[in-house]
Order: sequence, then structure tokens, then C-alpha cells
Amino acid sequence: MSKDGTIGFYPNLKINSEHIDYTLQESINKGTRDAFASVINNIKGFGKIFRGEVSLDSLSGPIGIAQIFGTEWNWYRFWLITAILSMWLAFLNFLPIPALDGGHVMFLMFEIVSGRKPSDKFLQYAQTVGIVLLLGLMVFVIFNDIFKMVF
Repeated sequence: MSKDGTIGFYPNLKINSEHIDYTLQESINKGTRDAFASVINNIKGFGKIFRGEVSLDSLSGPIGIAQIFGTEWNWYRFWLITAILSMWLAFLNFLPIPALDGGHVMFLMFEIVSGRKPSDKFLQYAQTVGIVLLLGLMVFVIFNDIFKMVF
């Protein structure tokens, strides 16, 4: 057990909150830059998981997100985590997984290229597979969070 009372390995997330005043235009530019940097960093992390450079154990669900937030209310951290999660969910939504918007785009692109629509039965099976994949991922990350807490 470490001196701060935690057991196991957790990322050392230190969010520096330095107050900087920006003009409206500077804040729009900075916000846009930071939003895209967040997505790019998450894509790189996603790639590291698929290449095996990072363990699947590093994935976290709602419990891990709550632990990142901490026990003390902090508006800056709240909005930062909310923004990062929003950008990450926007990216995930565009992945070509049936049941997500990216899956719908994938089927529309197939229809444009091939000139024919996939059968309704195929679309139904694809949506079912997509939902099962998403539910499986949710169960995995929640189990992973609980496992990290217990062990």
C-alpha cells in the first residue's frame, strides 16, 4: 500500500491548473487546438493498444474516470474531463462499428460504391454484432475497474 492509501498501479495524473486570461479569439483557437490534440492523443493510445504496446488492463470505465476526477470538487478538472470525454466519444462514434454513426456511414459508402443496398437481414445482423461488441467492451472496462480496485 502506498503512502496515499492506494493499492495497485494507477496513472499519476497531475492536472496543472494555471489561470491564464485569453481574448475571445485566443480562447477559440486554444480550445480548438486542445480539442483536436485530445483526439489525436487518444487515437495514438488506441493504436498502442492494438499494437500491443499498452496492456488492455490500462482501459478504464466509469470507476476509473471517477478516480481521475478525485475526491475534491474542482471546476477546472470537471470541465477538462468532460471536454476530453466528449471529444473521445465523438471520435468513437465515427468508428466503422455497426450500431454507431460510423457504421451507418460505412454501409452508405458501400451502397454508393456498389450501387446496391445491403439486405435488411444483413444490416440487422451487423447491428446486433455491433451492439454485442459495445456491450462486451462496457462489461470488460467495468470488470477491469473493479479488478483494479480489489487487487
